Amino acid sequence: MSKKQHKVAPEVKADILKRVKEDGLPVSQAAEEHGVSTATIYGWLGAGTKSAPSWGEFARLKREKEELLRIVGELTVRMGASQKKSW
Repeated sequence: MSKKQHKVAPEVKADILKRVKEDGLPVSQAAEEHGVSTATIYGWLGAGTKSAPSWGEFARLKREKEELLRIVGELTVRMGASQKKSW
């Protein structure tokens, strides 16, 4: 016995994906609200993914991450030093 499948209107699908991606709505909640399975929503999300980044993009992201970690480290040290001065 197969499950009965219902076609979801493109506008509803777009709304669900927007709410999950941009608004942070849990997939389980979106599935319950719209009467679709979580697997269906995860399938939609997976279908919209792009391929892996190029090596150039990967290198750029790695440099960006390292720079952000350096900045966070500096700020952490500064905050620690300023808190010690106030004691």
